[in-house]
Amino acid sequence: MRDLLAGLAAGVCILALASGAQAQDLPGKFEGVTIDAKLIGGQQYEALYARIADWEKATGAKVNVLSKKNHFELDKEIKSDIASGSVNWCVGSNHSSFAPQYPGIYTDLSVLLPKSEIDAFVPANIKASTIDGKLVMLPRAQFDVSALYYQKSLYNDEAKKKAYKEKYGEDLVPPDTWEEVTRQAEFFTAPPDFYGTQFAGKEEAINGRFYEMLVAEGGEYLDKDGKPAFNSDAGVRALDWFVNLYKAKAVPAGTTNYLWDDLGQGFASGTIALNLDWPGWAGFFNDPKSSKVAGNVGVKVQPKGSSGKRTGWSGHHGFSVTENCANKEAAASLVWWLTNEDSQKLEASAGPLPTRTAVWEWDIEQAKGDAYKTEVLKAFQEAAQNAFPVPQTAEWIEISNAVYPELQAAILGDKTSKQALDTAAEKATQILQDAGKL
Repeated sequence: MRDLLAGLAAGVCILALASGAQAQDLPGKFEGVTIDAKLIGGQQYEALYARIADWEKATGAKVNVLSKKNHFELDKEIKSDIASGSVNWCVGSNHSSFAPQYPGIYTDLSVLLPKSEIDAFVPANIKASTIDGKLVMLPRAQFDVSALYYQKSLYNDEAKKKAYKEKYGEDLVPPDTWEEVTRQAEFFTAPPDFYGTQFAGKEEAINGRFYEMLVAEGGEYLDKDGKPAFNSDAGVRALDWFVNLYKAKAVPAGTTNYLWDDLGQGFASGTIALNLDWPGWAGFFNDPKSSKVAGNVGVKVQPKGSSGKRTGWSGHHGFSVTENCANKEAAASLVWWLTNEDSQKLEASAGPLPTRTAVWEWDIEQAKGDAYKTEVLKAFQEAAQNAFPVPQTAEWIEISNAVYPELQAAILGDKTSKQALDTAAEKATQILQDAGKL
């Protein structure tokens, strides 16, 4: 990540907001204005949303939260609004993986916010937030790429170290390959009370995990012509990783229904040995108020696949303003407020990776003297060097929705991995053909 930041000047946070030909101080004054919002929900977002009250006090406006759901449910709701012509709200949570699906509904924030504020973000995040020349969202302190969390005590247990050495002829150390993760997950598992690992098992979550495992196995999701190519030998190896762990009962039986909050709560419960997860959970896992593994959490770069590549599916969260919003200036002010330096410092203090250059510098400085925070930043900076986005097609989520039931079918043993991937590739091909992409 330092390479990404090298040479970038930290933006100067000026207090100006373009409003037609006028300019006013951020956050501005919007007495009597109500901003309707649809936001991503979840425990890790509540501290940020608590800042909305401060924005209301400063501006005189009010925020009416219409929805607060996980992003998969929010995505369905937004699509329903688009289909029914009822995008009559102003601010929405967005994500770089989801944004290409919504052409036309979000306005260009670059004409509503000062250039110096936009320049204060890491350019790569701004680039990923720009679609067809429009800055459709402002990035939160939530650049996501996963690293491996683990319970340190497992690797300090002399009896476990001896047993592992006797069984596999290798020292028991935190894994650096997915083959080692599999071996250790099976070794640590003691159902129904303790499991070696876990994974998200539905929606884009399982498709994204499969995608990054596919890349780590040397495969590609879409080929150079944009045609589905994941039903390959590499694809079978990637899917078999999930299948074999489930068959070995090294993951909880309910994992095929898990999404991100389930994984976070699972690792925090102390019943999971190894957990590939996002940076936003780092503070939660090490907080004794929320986690039984607090003080026992290790973090390291994500493992390698058989190709030598590490997994690295990445993206970032953000907030957008709709074209239909009656008061875009007020909405843009709210979006700025939720992504400004103070907001990003608040979020970064709990683990998420900031998207403002200056907050990266601040975060690194704050970590000095905090061994855990330093370990987290080191792991995720290295993880970020292996990051790659989802295939750049507006049909990614639609394809995910078609593919994930097939992945589940293989995991549950209803189909072989090859059968499931062949069917999934047929469905994905049809989606792309219907969209005129093939």
